[in-house]
Amino acid sequence: MTSRTATSRSQLARLGFADLSGTLERIAALEARPASDLRVPIADAESVWAATADPDGALLALERLIESAPERLRPVLADAGATERLVRLLGASTGLAEFLQRRPDELALLLEPVAPPWSQERYTASLDEAVDGSSGETARRRLRVRYRRHLAQIALFDVLHPSPTEAFPDVAAGLADLAGAALDAAVTVARREVPFPAADVAATPLAVIAMGKAGARELNYVSDVDVIFVTEPTEPADGDDAPAISTDRAVLIATRLAIAATHVITDLAAEPALWEVDANLRPEGKDGALVRTLESHVAYYERWAKGWEFQALLKARAIAGSTDLGERYVAAVAPFVWESSKRPGFVESVQRMRERVTAHIPDAQVDRQLKLGPGGLRDVEFTVQLLQLVHGRDDESVRVRSTLEAMDALATAGYVGRPEAARFGPDYALLRVLEHHIQLRRLQRTHLMPSDEDELRVLARSTRLASSASALQDRWRSVKLEVRGLHERLFYRPMLAAVASTEGEIVLTSSQVRDRLTAIGFLDPDGAVTHIRALTQGTTRRAAIQRNLLPVLLRWMAEGPAPDRALLAFRRLSDVLGESSWFLRMLRDSSGAAHSLTTVLSESAFLSGLLERFPEAVAWLDEPDTLLKPRPLPALLAETGATTARHGDAVDTAASLLRGVRRRETLRLGMAAVLGHLDVDGLGPALSDVTEAALSGALDLARRDAPDGLEFGVIAMGRYGGRELGFGSDADVLFVYRSSTVPNDVASRASQVVVRELNRLTEDALHPLDLDIDLRPEGKNGPVVRSFDSYAAYYARWSLTWEAQALLRARGAVGDEQLLRDFEHLADRTRYPVAIEDREVREVRRIKARVESERLPRGADPARHLKLGRGSLSDVEWFVQLLQLQHGREQPALRTTSTLEALHAATEAGWVAPEDAERLAAAWRFASRTRSALVLWSGKTTDVLPVERTQLEGIARLLEYPPGSASQLEEDYLAVTRRARQVFEREFYGA
Repeated sequence: MTSRTATSRSQLARLGFADLSGTLERIAALEARPASDLRVPIADAESVWAATADPDGALLALERLIESAPERLRPVLADAGATERLVRLLGASTGLAEFLQRRPDELALLLEPVAPPWSQERYTASLDEAVDGSSGETARRRLRVRYRRHLAQIALFDVLHPSPTEAFPDVAAGLADLAGAALDAAVTVARREVPFPAADVAATPLAVIAMGKAGARELNYVSDVDVIFVTEPTEPADGDDAPAISTDRAVLIATRLAIAATHVITDLAAEPALWEVDANLRPEGKDGALVRTLESHVAYYERWAKGWEFQALLKARAIAGSTDLGERYVAAVAPFVWESSKRPGFVESVQRMRERVTAHIPDAQVDRQLKLGPGGLRDVEFTVQLLQLVHGRDDESVRVRSTLEAMDALATAGYVGRPEAARFGPDYALLRVLEHHIQLRRLQRTHLMPSDEDELRVLARSTRLASSASALQDRWRSVKLEVRGLHERLFYRPMLAAVASTEGEIVLTSSQVRDRLTAIGFLDPDGAVTHIRALTQGTTRRAAIQRNLLPVLLRWMAEGPAPDRALLAFRRLSDVLGESSWFLRMLRDSSGAAHSLTTVLSESAFLSGLLERFPEAVAWLDEPDTLLKPRPLPALLAETGATTARHGDAVDTAASLLRGVRRRETLRLGMAAVLGHLDVDGLGPALSDVTEAALSGALDLARRDAPDGLEFGVIAMGRYGGRELGFGSDADVLFVYRSSTVPNDVASRASQVVVRELNRLTEDALHPLDLDIDLRPEGKNGPVVRSFDSYAAYYARWSLTWEAQALLRARGAVGDEQLLRDFEHLADRTRYPVAIEDREVREVRRIKARVESERLPRGADPARHLKLGRGSLSDVEWFVQLLQLQHGREQPALRTTSTLEALHAATEAGWVAPEDAERLAAAWRFASRTRSALVLWSGKTTDVLPVERTQLEGIARLLEYPPGSASQLEEDYLAVTRRARQVFEREFYGA
């Protein structure tokens, strides 16, 4: 290697070239050209190459231009300023480099001085001049070439500006104005292309309303342009011979105009399409008419629009077509925007709006998302828009479209602190500059930070935000972290400062605090203020920590379905735990535990009540993977056994402790279910174990005075027998005794005492344990407890079909082991008969039909009853139980008390089609989950899917639906049970 080569390598490395060998070869090849040929200035333009984002890419693009368009390039390279502009542009954008290679005539733009972006009017005039009355392919080519010429000019202003973050507002506005001009020109071309009489077309107004970033004049280099199309009927003025255009005619012509204008922008042509024209924010979205009249739009927003649609209208701006109609549209919809925060369901709609844009991010992209990821652009825009919607109702000064202008307006009006605005404005601009330069690189729509080291290095040089790839990533991470706290700092902290009477730059009035609380979902803002004040006022350590924590906690509460309940429960919990250092430390240091706590308090009245009795259970949230796991039955039995052994002489004290254990373990399971650590398949056995342990301990106490030699057992029946309990389920049981040494009358009286004592000791007003004995022989007319021999005699001689069916779920649960096993063997002889007669099958069907008609509560909707309704729990269970009665003797796998296990066994044996079994299992699981969710949400036992939206929303959230899914839950439940009912009627009734 020569000294010259070594020097050249070090020189190139210093300038920022990455492929040193390839660059040397390329330079050598260019220098070998004839003397009269074009030269690439490197040695005498070091500062230009050093400032270029991608010197390697710029050199390669320049080489191609020399090959393809030397004469057009010659005047550019002859001018030092033009050369700098060329190199910097080629290094920043391979997309624009390809445009110049495709359209070398446009190299002339580099001879012009760099200027700030033009106005939309000036861009429109330039595009109209380029199109020059043409249509078809010619119009598309001319429009797109001229558009990209202006795009290159904007990019030059951006790339050469000393500070891209300072240039960003002008660049974004220029891009929006250029897009508006392109749409305006496209509408003009469309008017020449649609197949209607020219006079009718001229008389039909079409306004194009920009939404989103285009409406806010903060557009990206490559972005879908969100629009709404508007028209109206027209009547000619006196003396005007223009035709009158009816409403239907106007909509017809304007629709064809809108479609044609979109094609001008997006059609495949010699010059590539510009961007997507997205009209999906129109009324009814993709299902709605593409074009409506102004009157139709207003009627829709008055009657049918959802809350997120008003939020979307916040950016609405007339951008192309009929200016007068467009401005009247914006004026007409503005009142809907600023009144939206007072509308019912506003919070759910805003949350749903956010969910709409974040729900489909692939997991692998979350950490690279500039727009939708945590600490991304959407976090800033969401917070600023929410503040505008809350305060813009009464304050017109914050009714602006641009995010940065809105931040300034909010700060000027006193809703946001100047320090916060001064910090988050630049943060937002930095994120937008990264987004801009990533898109400029290849002129592709993307919001992902590069993962490639070389691409990150190019981005760092292009934006001049950092000196290296790693430094750029560090700066981006720092900004993300800061932005993630934006919502708390801007929205919640000023509220706390006002309520707690602490010093701060922003002093909100009481009315403004209430408006903010109402906007985020508090139904009783005055009550919320009282709770916040109680938590934060004073000079105690607890108050100081709560002041720091509550902005975050309030946001999490507001994201839940019942923020009022969550805040009240949190206050009560804080009052109980007082100055407990572990509680405050956990809230401060474990954001996961704190978030989980707000979720539990917001979603479950049932668990909130239990937490008041066991506040220490909050500590489980710090280690959910271990402390929220269901405790195995042996561990539960060991605890209840130790309790009764230790307090056996103090029966009521021991019983109280046993009830406490049951409440505590139910709380554990409830928290696990709410937080997604326990599904319905795990919940039933876990709750059954807790019930078993509670009954085992209570039975030990109840038998303390029973005669020696008296065996006693509790037989689990129904869902308890199947280990399928849910929250709020009764425990269906039978009581049995046996004694060979005690006279039967003595044993009978002693057993009745045991039953009475068992019921007394398990009574619990806070968390009832109802021991339901209605499935005993002879039903409500039969004795409460029977001897084993009495059961044997009854089932051998008198048992009815329904009693055999009830025994299918019988399982020895608590008491003397041998007695329990003997009872199960006794039950087997009745529940798994050698054969079941047709008459008995008809009896099962008759009783099921009677249950449907007679046991359903008066006025209850059969489609909504979770237990007895169509396609619900009873349909699935009766269907499975009939199969067990018919085939249990021949198929051992069917001899199980579990509904789903028996259904699986029947499917494996070929008695149920797999698709039918899937439908039945889905309905059973859905109804079981919903039934438990109802109890968790309300703290009350009920079997009817509610119709009230708030309750449905709460249940939906417990079932892991996104915000605003009340209707979706309802639709899903009705659909799942309808499909199950079809299977049931066909296979059970033979319909």
